[in-house]
Amino acid sequence: MSKLSDTNKAPVRTTKTGQDVAENAKRGEIDAFLSAVRSIKPSGATGRVLLALDATMSRQPTWDLASSIQCKMFESASRSGALRMQLLYFRGHGECRASRWVTDGGELAVMMSKVSCRAGQTQIGRVLRHALKENEAGRLNAVIYIGDAMEEDADALGAIAGKLGVRGVPVFVFQEGNLPGAEPVFREIARLTRGGWFRFDVNSPQVLSDLLASIALYATGGLKALEARKSSADVLLIGQMKGGKGKPT
Repeated sequence: MSKLSDTNKAPVRTTKTGQDVAENAKRGEIDAFLSAVRSIKPSGATGRVLLALDATMSRQPTWDLASSIQCKMFESASRSGALRMQLLYFRGHGECRASRWVTDGGELAVMMSKVSCRAGQTQIGRVLRHALKENEAGRLNAVIYIGDAMEEDADALGAIAGKLGVRGVPVFVFQEGNLPGAEPVFREIARLTRGGWFRFDVNSPQVLSDLLASIALYATGGLKALEARKSSADVLLIGQMKGGKGKPT
């Protein structure tokens, strides 16, 4: 639950600090994302998107900033009125949890704000198997995975990803950092599922926000909706989904 803010008035500041400039820039990025989301025209069907997060300790240095960006953007995306979202995260020693499905991005943001990093191994295989199970229960339009490491059997992950690909469930992988061994496997998961691989850089939240808006549009309207709008992020997403064409971020 969110905490009540202090009602005492802060002192009036007459000069802008570096933090002020950063906050203004962040607000501008969120406003731009809101504009992109408003341009989404739902097809009448409700898209289902699984957001999966690596919450192991290697992501701790940037976790708070990354979570803040993700929360704001999915809260905004839900305002299109055509998305159902589920949060899944793994951390610690075998802990892997999935939330209920929600349509309120604010509710998803609250869930995300309660997650903290704990030491442990990656559980990407469990994420992919969960996606398969959810797709059996009802059409899953997209999986978004945000992580930085890969500590599992690459062939086993490829086999599960292939099953998602056959079922038409694309996985969009956002990789943070450059840990050895992760990128080739992440790219292969994206290729096998006809999804996309992108660099997740917390210093460039606008790129992430634009791509999330494009994924939201795809989840509700398919490739035709992306091809009709053709924003720069739409074109990048289409290129990735059609064989890895287009320059990753």
